Order: sequence, then structure tokens, then C-alpha cells
Amino acid sequence: MQRAMRTAKLAGFDHPQITPLLKEVDYGRYEGLTSHQIHESDPNWELFNDGSPAGESPDQIYARAGDFIDLATRHADASVLAFGHGHILRAVAVAWIRAGIRIASGLQLDVATLSILSDGGRGRVIALWNAP
Repeated sequence: MQRAMRTAKLAGFDHPQITPLLKEVDYGRYEGLTSHQIHESDPNWELFNDGSPAGESPDQIYARAGDFIDLATRHADASVLAFGHGHILRAVAVAWIRAGIRIASGLQLDVATLSILSDGGRGRVIALWNAP
């Protein structure tokens, strides 16, 4: 959350509303390990398929993303800007278009990029993704 708040401030938003819905995924026993380290003991592990032992499951991640969407759409008359960690933001994107959580594993999301989720004439769409 501290990195997300710092990014918001760097982008000119000094007083962001904080929500635990955008906190980093709970990696349980995998907390602090790199993907490479995890794959040494579990070569086929993928967060959005398997979740994390003693951490969040894919369904829990997806539910939290959906709860954030519910919170954000309460402000339907205005745009909502969100700063957060990559895994939860990928989950928000797939929940936004009502796709299954496993789709999130196919979305690359780099740091300090811009993505736009839109609800317009064609319904909910990912209008821009991972733009520098």
C-alpha cells in the first residue's frame, strides 16, 4: 500500500482514498519469494490457477477485485483512478469484463503503466492496457 500511495502522490494525487481491496495479494507461505524460487519447488505453480498455500485462493482474489469494482462503480458519475499492485489490478481487469480469474495470468502488467477500463456503448471493455 505504501508504494501505491507513493505512486499516487507522484502522479499528483496527494489525498487518495485508501481501500484494502487493492492491497497486494496474500501470498501466504510464498510471501517474499520470487517466482523463480517458487518454481524450484513447484514448477507448475501459477497464482491465478493455484493461489498461494496459506494465502489467497484465485476465487478470493477475484471476489476482492469484484468488491473493488462495486466500490468504484458507486461513483458512476465520475472517473475513478486506482493505484495498486500488479496481481490485484490484473484481477480487477478480468473481473471488469466478467472473464474468469485464470485469464489474468495472460495479462502482462508492468510497473508505472496506464490501463483504462471503460463502460460505454459496448459495455465493459479494457480500453487500454499496460501503456507506458
